[in-house]
Amino acid sequence: MTATMLAVQDFSLYYGQFKALDRIAVEIPARQVTAIIGPSGCGKSTFLRTFNRMNDLIPAVRTEGKVWLDGANIFDMDVVALRRQVGMVFQRPNPFPKSIFDNVAYGPRMNGLRDKAKLGEIVERSLRDAALWDEVKDDLGKSGMALSGGQQQRLCIARALAVAPEVILMDEPASALDPIATLRIEDLIRELRQKYTIVIVTHNMQQAARVSDYTAFFYTDESRTGILVEFDKTKKIFTNPEDKRTEDYITGRFG
Repeated sequence: MTATMLAVQDFSLYYGQFKALDRIAVEIPARQVTAIIGPSGCGKSTFLRTFNRMNDLIPAVRTEGKVWLDGANIFDMDVVALRRQVGMVFQRPNPFPKSIFDNVAYGPRMNGLRDKAKLGEIVERSLRDAALWDEVKDDLGKSGMALSGGQQQRLCIARALAVAPEVILMDEPASALDPIATLRIEDLIRELRQKYTIVIVTHNMQQAARVSDYTAFFYTDESRTGILVEFDKTKKIFTNPEDKRTEDYITGRFG
């Protein structure tokens, strides 16, 4: 039985008066890849951002229900500590205007690490884990902005890994990349699940089928509120879903 890393119970989220998510309940397993799929506007990214409380930055957001990270209520946690445990990789690569080394060392330095040797070890390990070390090891002083799009995204993944998170959130991490760079990111996701719990939002059905172990299908009700229709192992979701709405979406009848 796979352990649960993230547990959501009766969770709803409001933007002012608008209810964006309604009573979501799901258990996301540790060291697996969970894909979140569904049509635009169904709350996928909003749900993803819940796990590191990025939605706290939006005025008039209100939540109900509970979310646990490895047994701890995330809403009772210090948000800085939470974001050390739950890293985020965004849709478009967003390296800092700093060197490759300084991009990766940023988080550990913010956490107070000053030892140059230890920083060097963390940078190398993180770049290796992000499958980027061999491409940049001789040029760590080069600006992260000078890398290709796919390399920039792997640099952002390395930056997230440098603070040793338990969970990595990825919001359409390959949507801005070409097909070859996309495959590199997908290969990397499959490798990273040996050490990390990964939750990925994707509009790409084939990508969800290729990289994830579990899939959550979100949809909207008649009031345009996001709901979780079905959650199961990816193979079952894609071959024998319980709900007709899931089947219709996956087969392209709507979405």
